[in-house]
Amino acid sequence: MFKSIHVLLLLLFGTIYLNGQIKEEPLDSIAEKMIIISGDSLVQTSIALEEAFVFGKLKFNTYDEKLKYYILRRKTEKVYPYAKLAAERLVELNDSLFSIKNNRKRKRYTKKVQKYIEEEFSEELKKLTRTEGQILVKLIYRQTGTTAFDLVKELRNGWRAFWYNTTAKLFKISIKEEFHPDKIQEDYLIEDILQRAFASGKLERQKTVLDYNYADLSNKWKSPVKAASKQ
Repeated sequence: MFKSIHVLLLLLFGTIYLNGQIKEEPLDSIAEKMIIISGDSLVQTSIALEEAFVFGKLKFNTYDEKLKYYILRRKTEKVYPYAKLAAERLVELNDSLFSIKNNRKRKRYTKKVQKYIEEEFSEELKKLTRTEGQILVKLIYRQTGTTAFDLVKELRNGWRAFWYNTTAKLFKISIKEEFHPDKIQEDYLIEDILQRAFASGKLERQKTVLDYNYADLSNKWKSPVKAASKQ
């Protein structure tokens, strides 16, 4: 059922210790607080911190809205680790293949990666429902910036990508699906679910390769829960 997704997945900072002290140093006769990090020759006016968001409390107008949201959240949190894995394996595969010049050795290495992923995750992927499979396809695009169709096409060949996409359509799944939280309400809600899960530590954060700002998205979609109920 999800053979196309299986094929994709089959193919596919250290801690900084601040030992220095905060010192006040004159700069152009203006007293300004400067931060000096031990081992760093650069004087900084601030320490870069990870971006943090303050999430509003979710509000539901009806029980059905609440149910739909929690179903989407459960499915999103379930498949996200597979999308994260796909992105990690793709980077590893591309890095390794770049250093392997011999075509035979490249094919041999790809098969080893395929076998490893198959033995570890194949049975779990077979248990995905249709909607979970479609969310996974979207999240693969979120993490890699490439559709599952194009990844299969690149790692296999165009005919197989076409065949897998046609087979997926029988189950109402498109492996050409992209992820656009700035344009599609349900995609925004999926992003909102991920950001809340990252903040709570429920999911391990992996930055998306797509160019959008969550705060801007939140300002655009004022009522994500209500929006999702219309999907």
